[in-house]
Amino acid sequence: MANEYFTHKGVLFPCLDYSPEALSYVENEFQVRDDDVFNITYPKSGTNWMLEILSLIRCDGDPGWVRNVLNWERAPWLDYQPGLEAALKYPPPRLLCSHLPVQFFPKSLQRSKAKIIYTLRCPKDVLVSLYHFAKLLCLFKDPGSLDSFLEDFLSGNVPYGSWFDHVTGWMGLKGNENFFSITYEELQQVGKPRPWATPTYNSTPCGHAHT
Repeated sequence: MANEYFTHKGVLFPCLDYSPEALSYVENEFQVRDDDVFNITYPKSGTNWMLEILSLIRCDGDPGWVRNVLNWERAPWLDYQPGLEAALKYPPPRLLCSHLPVQFFPKSLQRSKAKIIYTLRCPKDVLVSLYHFAKLLCLFKDPGSLDSFLEDFLSGNVPYGSWFDHVTGWMGLKGNENFFSITYEELQQVGKPRPWATPTYNSTPCGHAHT
């Protein structure tokens, strides 16, 4: 298990493969491209599920890329050093992942047409999933009891900070033409019959006219 976290601008991050210098570089120097697509989530909110969807959209439904290329190679993580290095070498168009709160995201996003796909999930389910995940992953300290982890979660004393602040920050972009949000719970309903609703397929997050 990880022994230490560090605090960057009031938010906790694991010491393993993360650094204040890399986070500052991402925020202030990383150049977002107009054809970038970002898969953004708070931890344990459907990141890999959405990544598989976006990967298939990018390949027009051909599963070959998904089957043959590891997910962190298909979509490097901006948040930590190895992923950042991969992102900088990634040929366009880039598919990238991040858990970063909006205030730590590259400032160059504001001048770009890059697409943001933001998936959010019920915080109760995030809490339980993150608790068990923290028991397994070396990035995290031992979360202790579920009751104590609940207190940390509610106070934002967990890596990537408060779920509430994360969601509020990113959902502040709602209404921008390059921002698309969906919930984990909505994804679970995809494919289920809904006789009261007429499905439409006019557009997708990656700009394709089909799914």
